[in-house]
Amino acid sequence: MNQTTLPYAVQPRRSRPTPLAVAALFLTIAAAAMSAPPPLPSTPAQEPAHPASIPLWTDGAPGSAAKQNEPEHVDWRQEPDIVFPIVSNIHRPSLTPFLPARETATGAAVIIAPGGGHMFLTVDREGYDLARWLAARGIAAFVLKYRLARDRAGGSTYRVEVEALADAQHAIRLVRNRAAEWAVDPRRIGIMGFSAGGQIAALAATQFDAGKAAATDPVDRESSRPDFQGLIYPGAPQGALAFSKETPPAFLLCASDDNLAGPLAQCFLEMKAAGVPAELHIYQHGGHGFGVRERPMPVTAWPVRFVEWLGDLGLMKR
Repeated sequence: MNQTTLPYAVQPRRSRPTPLAVAALFLTIAAAAMSAPPPLPSTPAQEPAHPASIPLWTDGAPGSAAKQNEPEHVDWRQEPDIVFPIVSNIHRPSLTPFLPARETATGAAVIIAPGGGHMFLTVDREGYDLARWLAARGIAAFVLKYRLARDRAGGSTYRVEVEALADAQHAIRLVRNRAAEWAVDPRRIGIMGFSAGGQIAALAATQFDAGKAAATDPVDRESSRPDFQGLIYPGAPQGALAFSKETPPAFLLCASDDNLAGPLAQCFLEMKAAGVPAELHIYQHGGHGFGVRERPMPVTAWPVRFVEWLGDLGLMKR
């Protein structure tokens, strides 16, 4: 029988893949799966559970009367490795208190301004999650919802250095005014901000006053100067800021693989030149927006460094 009468064509012999090639294939598939962003939840976005919020301004925020009855927007935001809730359309600024038990309260308090590019607020890992962690360690924490100059809903007339700054200043006055009620030492009230919130915190720490003695509202009679500041990968940390010996002590933090590392290092040098007590932490890895996420890298432990720094300042003594 010649070859033309064979019932099938003869195929060339194929070599079997080596174990190394098989392993490489599996790694390629795993890497592709890991690089795919997590899917958006099928449920409507909502904020994580938190204590009741307190309106920042008794009669509504100045300049927001026309919109103060509009509801806030809660949406999902999708990033390469995480999905999280964000809040926008803020016209009624507020504080959400996370208070430690009276027997563990140190008297220290920190107002937390979440980030979000002045377009929204990352209220979980840059707000409620950190506040809950601090309260468990005796530090009263207050998450600030401030007005957004570039609100993602569009049409915002607010400005970073006017309305958003006024919200931060008033938050400091409010906590100081109600310090006894919340077991807070009025001389141990600081402000911390992340990214855009860090810009707000830096402005509040360099633009303050002793209060208006003749003000009708007792809150406005309080000083707006924070006793310390925490700037966590802050936006625009230099340039418009004027440091002096009156500037409160600063805790500065970011990751080296964040393009804000250089400006923050320069900010630290300018603070030191002005006589401002400052401590700078630049971790090797972490990127931007890490907040208080659990990840297998050293930057995850940064809140511990912050509490240690408060202790060095003598602010954790009961």
